[in-house]
Amino acid sequence: MGSARSEAQLREDIVELGRRLWARGFVASNDGNISVRLDADRVLTTPTSVSKGFMTPDMMVVTDLAGRKISGERSASSELKMHLAVYELRPDAKAVVHAHPPLATGFAVAGIALDKAVLAEVICTLGSIPIADYATPSTAELPAAVARYIKAHDGLLLANHGALTVGSDLYNAYYKMETVEHFAQISLVARTLGGERVLSRDEVHRLQGLRSMYGIAAPAPICTDATETAGGGETCQVVQSPVTDGSRLVADAGLAGARTSPAGEAEIRLTYRQLAALIEDAVRTVGSGGSDG
Repeated sequence: MGSARSEAQLREDIVELGRRLWARGFVASNDGNISVRLDADRVLTTPTSVSKGFMTPDMMVVTDLAGRKISGERSASSELKMHLAVYELRPDAKAVVHAHPPLATGFAVAGIALDKAVLAEVICTLGSIPIADYATPSTAELPAAVARYIKAHDGLLLANHGALTVGSDLYNAYYKMETVEHFAQISLVARTLGGERVLSRDEVHRLQGLRSMYGIAAPAPICTDATETAGGGETCQVVQSPVTDGSRLVADAGLAGARTSPAGEAEIRLTYRQLAALIEDAVRTVGSGGSDG
């Protein structure tokens, strides 16, 4: 992309994508950062301490791949180290977007990866979206946490922090951030409505075959069993999907199991008013010394 678009055009692109992130509520205040490779030795990145919704092209900073500033009046993003780790480990990655989309970040805070076989489009493109371990922002811990997964994934959740996406150009990386948040929204709605129906393992393998048919670039193949990975997902994209008897869709066993006791007994559901009445009655009984001696 560096040869296809001039530096001036890339600066304009970053401004536009920063505005989109801010307008969609993916960032607040001065959150988030965006970068793009200019060439083999230089990176163009957003500045620190500026709202991504109100940037101008002249604010951008050019650094080398070690993070040393080459040009620009402002300081580079404090989280540039994370971007540089991506460029080091993923020579194919040309752009990086980091943001705090609320629903995806909610999953990251809850410690829930977006790795279930729920949406065919996500399986074909991102595969799965794991959670990188928590690391203090702006420190060397964060690049190290990202490094574990970035070789196999174009989208990550950052535990108690946000999300990260990489792409073949700026817009490609940004659209993946939209996909991550959209996936989180749909997953949350499905769970609120009683649980997801998950695609079968055979269907996931069938969808993976469509990647090559449609020329979808992916950094790693999909794997449907954690034992297929080498150390937790670094070499393939782990997608949770059940083995079935031919059915393409099945109720998520994990969520369905939460509705019964270990003995298989049906749960009892109470309204808030019913629960409050039971508590009030119990307090009254204890206060009176009980009805029986």
